[in-house]
Amino acid sequence: MWRSHLARSLHQHQDQPEVKFLQLATVGIDQRPRNRTVVFRGFLENGDRFQTPLQDCLKIVVDRRSQKPEQIAENPWAEACWYFTKTRSQFRISGKLQLIDHQCPDLELQTARIETWQALSDPARIQFSWPHPREARIHFSKTDPPNAAQPLSTFCLLLLEPTEVDRLELRGNPQNRWLYLRDEQGNWTEQEVNP
Repeated sequence: MWRSHLARSLHQHQDQPEVKFLQLATVGIDQRPRNRTVVFRGFLENGDRFQTPLQDCLKIVVDRRSQKPEQIAENPWAEACWYFTKTRSQFRISGKLQLIDHQCPDLELQTARIETWQALSDPARIQFSWPHPREARIHFSKTDPPNAAQPLSTFCLLLLEPTEVDRLELRGNPQNRWLYLRDEQGNWTEQEVNP
């Protein structure tokens, strides 16, 4: 349903590197909104090996030392917003976040974490060996990239498990809009709505 439309937008923008960036909004421990730009790392592969709700999860990576893990533990609800300039389409994807760190006991999720680490570039991996985020700036010394096979303990896989998707196509007059809702069994419904 919505994933095929998203896949089409991603394909039509594949020549634009910025297409991988989306906005992720959460609520902080202080109950204030937090919004940041994150990199889309694909969908959870082999979704059929997981429970149904995990088959549509978006993959994002985060540093365990950042504020995100505590925010997620306090309130796992989030919304991602993605805008594609060529197709003039917007996707707002709401759902729950699940953090997969080095202590996650689920072997399949731990495998997904390791595979995501291995798919990163050396410059992306090296960021997880930098000094602690949000602390006073120190001089960065040149370091070698971490082991590409085994993730650092600071590396976390963050999954956004969608429960609602709002797709808006800005072409046309009037514009076109659809809502996709997932039920408790993992089935999606689609409804065309007014823009």
